[in-house]
Formats: sequence, structure tokens, C-alpha cells
Amino acid sequence: MKRMPLVTQTLYAELVEQLIIAEANRSVGKLSGCFTSKTVKGKEYCYFQSSEPGGISRQIYIGPRNQAIDSFIEKYLGEKQDIREETENLNRLASQLRIGDANITDAETARVLRALSDSGFFRLGGVLVGTHAFLVMGNMLGVKWDKPSLRTQDIDIAGSARMEVAVPDLVADIPGTLESLQMGFLPIPPLNHKNPSTSFHIRGKELRVDILTPAKKPDDPKPVFINRLKTAAQPLMFLDYLIETHVQAAVINGGGILVNIPDPARYALHKLLVAGERPVSSSVRSTKDLFQVSQLLNVLIPDRPGDLPVAMEEIQSRGKRWVKRIQTGLKQLGSTYPDTYKLFQDTYPEAK
Repeated sequence: MKRMPLVTQTLYAELVEQLIIAEANRSVGKLSGCFTSKTVKGKEYCYFQSSEPGGISRQIYIGPRNQAIDSFIEKYLGEKQDIREETENLNRLASQLRIGDANITDAETARVLRALSDSGFFRLGGVLVGTHAFLVMGNMLGVKWDKPSLRTQDIDIAGSARMEVAVPDLVADIPGTLESLQMGFLPIPPLNHKNPSTSFHIRGKELRVDILTPAKKPDDPKPVFINRLKTAAQPLMFLDYLIETHVQAAVINGGGILVNIPDPARYALHKLLVAGERPVSSSVRSTKDLFQVSQLLNVLIPDRPGDLPVAMEEIQSRGKRWVKRIQTGLKQLGSTYPDTYKLFQDTYPEAK
């Protein structure tokens, strides 16, 4: 792990700010499509033709062609120019960050995440989790992670069964969005053929998308259908703790993509929670979990020492079983990364 130059950290903060502004300013100029006219019985009528996530085309009736409609179209074209300038600025910032040695997401993953963002998944409160979230987290914390070989082509996204109610009409059609990419995504058949699929992959490639959701019961692995996503999700224990407090961050590739990721302190403690739960057959995943915990703690403790106690308080409020799991995870951390374990115990002796 190494620190990014201050200029790179500043550029990243600017990129996130610009992405948030761009998202807030979504308007007619953000719609992808064009105006078209139809003549019916000698009168001209104006429509806006657009393509929605999932490859579905639709026409929105604007009204009879007149001066007011022409002014509307002129405004739309003006906003399109503003958007081009906005996109160029975002791409410029992303290019500077690549030169500044930021953590970069691979092109295929970035393409999928952009499609998910355009579908409204993150506006609904969806969260990017797993190793890709960890990668993005490094840019937010101003560090370049060690061992880039730990990157994965698994894209893990999570959402609750009841997505954001503040966006009543928005539906993020995950299967339709993946299909619209024309990359060859197919649902992965579940072990129990009676259950719906919760994962999609491209045949012959490692790239896959897993949809996750918090489990309500410890021993109920049955997939949960999420209406707002038009797909089922795999329930996982402890996931509610991870995603209920998330932050906005930027995925960097050819441009910037605004996503939600977990709070870094919760992410680290969540990895300790699940490290002790992994079966022996998942030793590689446990190794990756502990590596990410070590990297995060070595940044959070000196830079943001107040974050971990706050995240720990929530775990303590959930009962002794949760605390015991954290302690088991810390013991595993001590066996693999003794220096990080000592730093944690010296800083937070009450956690013993």
C-alpha cells in the first residue's frame, strides 16, 4: 500500500463532486434519443424517441409542432451541448487520475457498472460490494492498494428487498440492463432448479454479476425476488450491517461512474465478521478478506481513528454473538497480519 500524491487525491474529490452534480442535474438533456415528427391529416406532431435500459424503444408524445415546441427542442439541444462539455470534463479528470496512479477498474467491469448506474440501480440505494468496492475505496482514502492480482471479475451488487421509496416510479431492470449490453450475459442455473437465478455470467469468461440482499433468517438461503430490480437476490447474513450506511464514490476507467459503496470502517469489520464463517473450502476467500481488512486498518487507524469505534458500536448493539464473531475474526487477523493486529489492539484496547 502506498499513499497517492495530494494532487491525485484532490482530483478524485473533484471528480466525485462533479459526478454528484451531474446526477443531480439530470434533465431532458440527459435522455438518450432524438426528436421525430409524424404528420397526421396534414398536421405535424412531435415525439421524443428514446431507448431505455433493456433495449426497449419508446416514443414520448410532446405535442403538435409549434413555436413553443421548437423552443423546447432548442433548449434540449443547448443542454446537450452542456452535457458534452460536462462529459469532456469528467473524462479529463479520469485521465488525470489514471496518470496519477489511482486505482483503475477494468474496462468490462466499468462498462457493466455504467449500465447499472444508467438503469437507476444506485439511485435506488443499490450498493457495490466486494473487491470492486474495495478497489474504489482506495481512491476515496487516497491509497494505492498492494497486490493488484487480488482483483476479481466478480461484480457483487446488493440491495434490500424494499428499495428506495423516495423514487416511486424507478425500476432498475437488472436482467434487461445486462442483456442490453450485448456481452452475452446469461443467468447461472441455481443448484436447486426450483429457485430463480441470482447470478449472471458470460459463457467462456470469468466475468459475472452476483445480486445479494440481507438475510432475514440465519438458515434461510432461499433467493428473494426484488421487484424494483426485476430479479432475485441471494440473501446473506450480516449484509444489512454492511450496506445500511453507504457513501458515494467514483469508479475510474475511461471516465467516471458514480456508485454507492459501503462505509470503509463497516467494510473492514464486516470482513472480520464473515472471515470466521467461511468454510475450509473457501480458504482463498478468507485470505482475501483478511488482506483487505489489514490494508484498510492500516489506513483507517492513523487517518480516521474515530470511524472504527462508531462502526464497532453498531456491532455491539446487535448482541454478544456479533461481538464474538468479531473477536474470532481478529484472532485470525493476528495469525496472518500480527503487526496490523497489534496496531488495532494498541489503538482500541477496549476491543479485546
